[in-house]
Amino acid sequence: MAEQLALLVNGARDLGFNLDTEQLEKFQLYYEMLVSWNSRMNLTAITDYEGVQVRHFLDSLTVAAALLNELGVEGPRPGVPPPDFSLIDVGTGAGFPGVPLKILWPHIQLSLADSVGKKTLFLKELAQTLGLENVEVLTARAEEHRQRHSCVTARAVAALPVLLEYCLPLVRVGGLLLAPKKGDISQELQGAERGARFVGGGQPRLHTFTLPGDEEARYVVAIPKLKPTPPGYPRRVGLAKARPLGS
Repeated sequence: MAEQLALLVNGARDLGFNLDTEQLEKFQLYYEMLVSWNSRMNLTAITDYEGVQVRHFLDSLTVAAALLNELGVEGPRPGVPPPDFSLIDVGTGAGFPGVPLKILWPHIQLSLADSVGKKTLFLKELAQTLGLENVEVLTARAEEHRQRHSCVTARAVAALPVLLEYCLPLVRVGGLLLAPKKGDISQELQGAERGARFVGGGQPRLHTFTLPGDEEARYVVAIPKLKPTPPGYPRRVGLAKARPLGS
């Protein structure tokens, strides 16, 4: 299995994670289910074996590496989040980055939120097939999860100022928003720096990664939750995008 998933194994090791046989078996089964279901519905444009290992699995694990850096775990990481760690993945789609993090750390509590019912049907079947416990799948917006979680993540959902408004309210004080990004994000960062204070957030911090065979840098933007989010946020649908925080 390690030879079959060599890109994942070596890339994860570079990020500080040594995947065991059981974890690799789950990643292999995840790939097979992703490709099978993708033939019936649009889950992802990336279905080749190497592409999924790098652009889905390893890209998700950069969030884990950033998280441990934020928690103060240095160097090679046998370190894990605390026992009561709770993660919500907003706009998760086919489960990225939430499910790879759950495979890496089976003890965390995971909520997967997506508005598309076909995708959440896949996620429920995926969690059951992979034997993942303490996984909640939401086919709706997650307002009822307000200030419940240790961490919120969202990949390729929206620009940072918009993510701030929708996602940071879900995190309790002392928690984090972790947003995977790539390309030129300078304007997004500036908007996030101006807007974070409106929803109880602090200064954004940038974690930079390079994945195998991909010269373009990947980033995980970490924004700490310093104060409770005022009750007026998020604003009604459409305003976060039309008038981003701090604009």
